[in-house]
Amino acid sequence: MPAKSKAQQKAAGAALSAKRGDTPKSKLKGASKQMVESMSEKQLEDFAKGSTKGKPEHAD
Repeated sequence: MPAKSKAQQKAAGAALSAKRGDTPKSKLKGASKQMVESMSEKQLEDFAKGSTKGKPEHAD
């Protein structure tokens, strides 16, 4: 399921980076902190991929 907003996509990308060990988990903020613990790497990939074109900055 792809992200519904640019903010969700950015958070998923940050969480994915931490899950893979590229970014320290201590650098995460907000939703990405919860995402890294509650979602698998495959779920984060699906959420983070895709174009941001036409997506709102924040979901309702």
